[in-house]
Amino acid sequence: MLETLQTILEYIVESGILIFEYIGVSIIIFTSLVSFYKYIMRKADTRIYLAKGLAMGLEFKLGSEILRTVVVRQWGEIAIVAGIIALRAALTFLIHWEIKEEEKGAL
Repeated sequence: MLETLQTILEYIVESGILIFEYIGVSIIIFTSLVSFYKYIMRKADTRIYLAKGLAMGLEFKLGSEILRTVVVRQWGEIAIVAGIIALRAALTFLIHWEIKEEEKGAL
């Protein structure tokens, strides 16, 4: 019975990971395409729009990595996932900082 519940949990977590990964990648691709169009049209808000889209996409991908910690079983895998989480969190922080600086400059 316990093994069955564990297997079900693994399927649910793996599905959630895939969903978050696809959402994050979709947001990044869509934002990049729209930002490229805005760049061609010389819109002033291109950088802020792109940074916000990248931050949102990275947050979804960060959510998938946090879910991944539920199913890892070895210390080596935990270290890899922790490193990925740290890198994505740092990137998200830097992008949010860039957004704030860009918005300050726009005022």
